[in-house]
Amino acid sequence: MKAIVYRDHGGPDVLRLVDRDLPAPGPGEVRVRVAVSGVNPTDWKARSQPVPQGFPEVTPHLDGAGTIDAVGEGVDRSRVGQRVWVFLAAAGRPTGTAAEFTVVPAEQAVPLPDGAGFDVGAALGVPALTAHRALTVAEDGPRRLRPGALDGRVVLAAGGAGAVGHAVIQLARWAGATVIGTVSGPEKARLATAAGAHHVVNYREGDPAAEIRGIAPDGVDLVAEVALGANLALDLAVLRTRGTIATYANDGGGPVELDVMRTMVLNARLQFVVLYTAGPEAREAAVEDVTAAVRDGALPVGEAHGLPLVRFPLDRTADAHRALESGTVGKVLVDVTS
Repeated sequence: MKAIVYRDHGGPDVLRLVDRDLPAPGPGEVRVRVAVSGVNPTDWKARSQPVPQGFPEVTPHLDGAGTIDAVGEGVDRSRVGQRVWVFLAAAGRPTGTAAEFTVVPAEQAVPLPDGAGFDVGAALGVPALTAHRALTVAEDGPRRLRPGALDGRVVLAAGGAGAVGHAVIQLARWAGATVIGTVSGPEKARLATAAGAHHVVNYREGDPAAEIRGIAPDGVDLVAEVALGANLALDLAVLRTRGTIATYANDGGGPVELDVMRTMVLNARLQFVVLYTAGPEAREAAVEDVTAAVRDGALPVGEAHGLPLVRFPLDRTADAHRALESGTVGKVLVDVTS
């Protein structure tokens, strides 16, 4: 089979297209014939960071979609032929989705609802599961998402044109929230609106805190935050008492300066979010709820739905990484097999 691998950490040039033997699924595993591989920032960061990986070579990418073509011992054989979306494939394993076939634990290959294409499946994983976690950590909020779960709540999606921000908007709207997206310009405003945001605020113009307070006079219930250092002051200015800031990234890498007294008086919750250590119960709940949202047609992708798709063939996976690292807007996908 064709696969992308890297043996040493570094820039995109360490990625190589190679031929490898077809992997066999072990007990409790399935083998997936990958149609589309999804690329996330965590993929290029894992490739570039000089940390021990524990394997002589790694096939990158956590997310993807395709069809199960073989199962290991203990897995129902009726799953062969099942269309699935795959998440966390390369987490602690050398078999990511940037290959014609990948092997993952059976529970990490999730049945893809009828009507949902492989592009949707490959765009789920890290963005959608992270968004679900961010939306379910509030002290007085729901632990599960479904239509009506966020009725009466106001959610602020920081960076509403990003992949996670896009999923936050879609899931929050599906669950009944009033959704505000913050963006840096008119093109991203168009994308956040297409994703389903009820209101869009340009944080680089005017008085964004006053504009958000005009929409939500009592304050925002929950902020899903992508750039904590840059946005914390704005978040606290619009957060309601006992509101939650769920941060899944610190884009820009700047320092985080916390106004302790202001945060304390608000009884605010500052929740950090990462999938790897969220725990199995939270991930299982997210998988079930995200799949239900897909079944309801709530997580479409593409330009018309606020998430442009930027595609590369497998042999140009390095270019896909370069595109993501350079700040390409939209979801970067690698077409593996037809």
